[in-house]
Amino acid sequence: MSIARAFNAAFRNKRVSATAFRCNPNLNSKVQSRSMVRYKNPLSSQAFETNSAKIHVNSTTITIKQPDEGDLQYDHMYLFDHCRCPQCFHPSTKQRLKTLSQVPCDIHPTAVALSASGLHVTWSTPSAHTSFFPAGFLRRAAYETQLSEHVDCQDDRTLWNFEISKSPPYVEYGDIMPQEIQQREQGVLEVLNKVHRFGFCFITGVPVDAKETETLIKAIGPIRHTHYGGFWSFTADLSHGDLAYSTQSLPAHTDTTYFTDPAGLQIFHLLSHPSPGQGGKTLLVDGFHAASQLSASDPASYSVLSRLSIPAHASGTTGTLLRPQISFPVLRHDECGRLAQVRWNNEDRGIIGHGWSAAEVRQWYQAAQRFESLIKSKEVEYWVQLNPGTMLIIDNWRVMHGRSEFTGSRTMCGAYIGADDWHSRRAVLTDRHGNAGGTDDIWRFGW
Repeated sequence: MSIARAFNAAFRNKRVSATAFRCNPNLNSKVQSRSMVRYKNPLSSQAFETNSAKIHVNSTTITIKQPDEGDLQYDHMYLFDHCRCPQCFHPSTKQRLKTLSQVPCDIHPTAVALSASGLHVTWSTPSAHTSFFPAGFLRRAAYETQLSEHVDCQDDRTLWNFEISKSPPYVEYGDIMPQEIQQREQGVLEVLNKVHRFGFCFITGVPVDAKETETLIKAIGPIRHTHYGGFWSFTADLSHGDLAYSTQSLPAHTDTTYFTDPAGLQIFHLLSHPSPGQGGKTLLVDGFHAASQLSASDPASYSVLSRLSIPAHASGTTGTLLRPQISFPVLRHDECGRLAQVRWNNEDRGIIGHGWSAAEVRQWYQAAQRFESLIKSKEVEYWVQLNPGTMLIIDNWRVMHGRSEFTGSRTMCGAYIGADDWHSRRAVLTDRHGNAGGTDDIWRFGW
């Protein structure tokens, strides 16, 4: 069975194997993402079974007791703080109107009522104040780990290896750039959904023209400006002090590790590489798949790469000395311990070891070498020859890219899009075209 089929089968069974995901040893949580569920409409969740569910209220908490599903517990301050009535939450700007000083420590309910659709609470405020919390919000906001996993912690991303070459994700240019705006947005959403799921996507049939390529990229998201400019078109002339502007081979890496916030999407379109030029194949490696392999085979090394932060720098371009004020580990996790980012660029790695012990220095080298051996394995490498007319979009927080050495003159164009920008674009389009009914539900926001 391929890694992709095995991964998807695990989720169909609602169980994740150790090979697909490994716990962050410091947090004991599954390494997975919740990007997709952030856009889910909470009101679409299952209603409460009011015949069996009971409410228990004490001095600090409300507990909804469900015999078949476990208890849901909430602090009074938490619920009052999250009230989304028009007095507490602006319906248009989607911002809080209540300060923390207006959430008293002794706030408590004077009346509660549970219905199939949610919980009604009247509060002990000087003037009458009633809140309603939908069932979907309450299920999703539950504190308990097992309930969080039951509700919305499952991921829909597919880890892959070299077998992805048999059926790589792609979308046709005509599906993204039609005249009709709604169809265009649906095409962009299809691209971003595939980037979310696989970490990359090809767009075929793109006009072999820099201006048309720039227009296409702007339809996907706002171009991020860096010291390379915004939209770029270059040949191997070392016009910037970076090996990408040479003809030599590049190992698998992620871009812009020397930024506090590395680029979210890396986009390439080969415009020309005429004969007798040869070589220049593109290499793609799923960093999340490699991380899952490391976690399963060597959890100690996984822990080291998740804990020890390393500096990165860009110092080869005149007038540019980039070095983030904060260093980051190779493997970054979200607040629940799930893998969120792979930052790997050995060429741009700075001087490591600041504040480490002698033992940690040796541990990091051993862990990094172990990870490097995994991403250089033939089993994880997907090599593809880019041709004019095919654009490649890469999730730079997940998928590493590289290339083989090439000869001759070739022209490549492309751009970066910020991580927050492309996730926002996907969220908006999902809400507009994927949300059931497209209702303006204030409980969708802020997750």
